Amino acid sequence: MQQSFEAILKIFSISIFRYFLIAGIPFLVCYNLLGKRLIKSKIQKRYAARNDFIREIVHSLKTTVIFTAILYIALYTPFNGLTKIYTDLSEYPLWWLFASVVISLIIHDTYFYWMHRLLHHPTIFRYIHLVHHQSTNPSPWASYSFDLIEAFTEGAVLLVIVIIMPMHLLSIALFLIVAFMINVYGHLGYEIAPMWLRQTLLFELVNTSVHHNLHHSKFKGNYGLYFRVWDRLMGTEHPDYVKEYDRIQENRMKIN
Repeated sequence: MQQSFEAILKIFSISIFRYFLIAGIPFLVCYNLLGKRLIKSKIQKRYAARNDFIREIVHSLKTTVIFTAILYIALYTPFNGLTKIYTDLSEYPLWWLFASVVISLIIHDTYFYWMHRLLHHPTIFRYIHLVHHQSTNPSPWASYSFDLIEAFTEGAVLLVIVIIMPMHLLSIALFLIVAFMINVYGHLGYEIAPMWLRQTLLFELVNTSVHHNLHHSKFKGNYGLYFRVWDRLMGTEHPDYVKEYDRIQENRMKIN
């Protein structure tokens, strides 16, 4: 019992630290230190209120509790026997350590897209997904601002991943960090993508902060997490996305 408590406390502490570090630094930079300098990069001109930030943080702390439980289940309960989690680095080639992270992100994006579309069904939305969409003008703090049921459905992708493919503990940690960093970027409220992105094939593949911000302001379309692939295949990408992205980037290039 003591060991279980210590394991849960350790996971929760690390998760809380990760949340405030990865969401807190961009918030501090964009909304405080460099707020005036980055005004041209702001996607929505209005600013969210302090109460919005507090609400997002409170819900995110609740989500962290759920995510802690999911990670504890995967690592410290009999469920672990159903997974392909490994601890010996020599068990798989070193390249797999990083390849598994990339594949995990692809699996997560597919999982998220279809789960996200389901949560937008009219009979489900107001009971589960509305909490997240209270942030119509999201900030980095909104990245984990979920209803408890949605928090579980969001986090359960980890259980799916470790069941279907081998994952080292380092790969799991890296996946969780990279996934959250991209999530924070999507909720940043500012477009900081480099100007050269627009002229590359990468732009046709990956999401941007504008992409997800449109989802929050319009409530429909742009359901993907990391990539544009599913939205484009299924015809759910917002028709104004590219135009809005170009508007923001053109505004960034203007000289005062």
